[in-house]
Amino acid sequence: MRSHIPFDAIFLREDAPTLQGRLAAAIVRAILQSRARPGARLPSSRQLAQHLGMSRMTVTLVYQELISQGYLESLPRSGISVAATVPHRRVDAMPQGKLREKSVQWDKWLSEHDMPKRVIRKPDNWRSFRYPFIFGQVDPDLFDHHAWRDCARRALGTRDFSELSADRYGADDPLLIDYICSNTLPRRGFNAEPDEVLLTLGAQNALYLAVELLARIDRLAVTEEPGYPDFAETLRRASSPIHFLPVDEMGLDPARLPQNTRLIIATPSHHIPTGATMPLSRRQELLRRANELDSVIIEDDYDFEMSYLAPPAPALKSLDAAGRVIYIGSFSKSLFPGLRIGYMVAPAPFIARARALRAMMLRHPPSHLQRITAYFLALGHYDAHIVRLRRSLKQKRAVLEEALAASSLKIMGAAAQGGSSVWVSADGVDSHELAQRLRNHSVLIEPGEVFFEEPPECCTLFRLGYASIKAELIAKGIRLIQESLK
Repeated sequence: MRSHIPFDAIFLREDAPTLQGRLAAAIVRAILQSRARPGARLPSSRQLAQHLGMSRMTVTLVYQELISQGYLESLPRSGISVAATVPHRRVDAMPQGKLREKSVQWDKWLSEHDMPKRVIRKPDNWRSFRYPFIFGQVDPDLFDHHAWRDCARRALGTRDFSELSADRYGADDPLLIDYICSNTLPRRGFNAEPDEVLLTLGAQNALYLAVELLARIDRLAVTEEPGYPDFAETLRRASSPIHFLPVDEMGLDPARLPQNTRLIIATPSHHIPTGATMPLSRRQELLRRANELDSVIIEDDYDFEMSYLAPPAPALKSLDAAGRVIYIGSFSKSLFPGLRIGYMVAPAPFIARARALRAMMLRHPPSHLQRITAYFLALGHYDAHIVRLRRSLKQKRAVLEEALAASSLKIMGAAAQGGSSVWVSADGVDSHELAQRLRNHSVLIEPGEVFFEEPPECCTLFRLGYASIKAELIAKGIRLIQESLK
């Protein structure tokens, strides 16, 4: 007698965007978890539809799809049953009791690899907050999903698939490299050859590769204070000696660089977190000083596209005649953070070493994602997106500045060209405690202490990002912050 898969073994989860997808996942899960044998009967489409409260057509379509995938089969007068060609089955887990008695003491094994001291954190459910003043996120309403799907369809088509499904052995998508060389970099004031560009999994991956190649225990590295926490943590992981150089309203001051400086990490276009832009004279002085000290500079140019109040200042790399600047850029801030497509520009010998190091870690970013991004850029969708993004940010910036002017909060720093955040102070109030109170009112801010290696005892500073919050909610959010100060 044939066995049956019971109704209660098939239940829906929120693990797919469509009802058909959730039902298909539920049936596959029931087959695998129950270790059903070939020939085990499933409920009829009518019975299952009644049990789950959905249309019979939906169940029929899912059954047909799973038949084509080899999970199910349909036999004459036998209904739907588990196929003998199920792709994989569960294996019984081995008993672990004895192993636990001699478990690895991971604290001993990992003692030299401490967790980062400074990490920017936000709640996993930040989207459920009504007033999310957080940096690095985007308003999904600005993104052209139809255009992205069209680019994905092109990249997954027959013509591209055979090329993109092969292992590139460390090579990058020539279409994306070509766009970066012919469009992106000239907009920053300089040019590069393809062998001087490396694609990375976001700017963070580029930073890691650069520090891994350049940092040594006998090379003093200098970075900004306050500054991006990941600069410090990446250098710390590389066992590099670090000097934290306080910034002023023009960013990092080259005159204060220690005499033994060998590596400099900076954000000259939009300093993190104050937004300060390094003027041309100071950029020239930084390069002159780097030549004098025989230093190398890592330039993080993370959001130059967010320049809507004035044209962006040329990149530091555009002034670099000696090849001392390692330039890092990213499409994640301007498109969406989950994209994780960045790039690094440097002299060819450095890029060759970085490519070899990247190949040891991950070969290359996913080829199809590179090609989708390349199409999105080359077909003009990216430029149209940037126009919408800048228009939205300009509106939000005006609303935010007006709301802050009516409050007791003080703007301590903001990018003159635009940006997507402001650096704010609430006199006499610790921003960490303020952030905790504001969560009860569905308001998220970023306390400032994480940006300091040695934060003030009472850090009144915090960052307000405005890219992901709706413009009509900004003023109310600032009023809630003001009320919490009282």
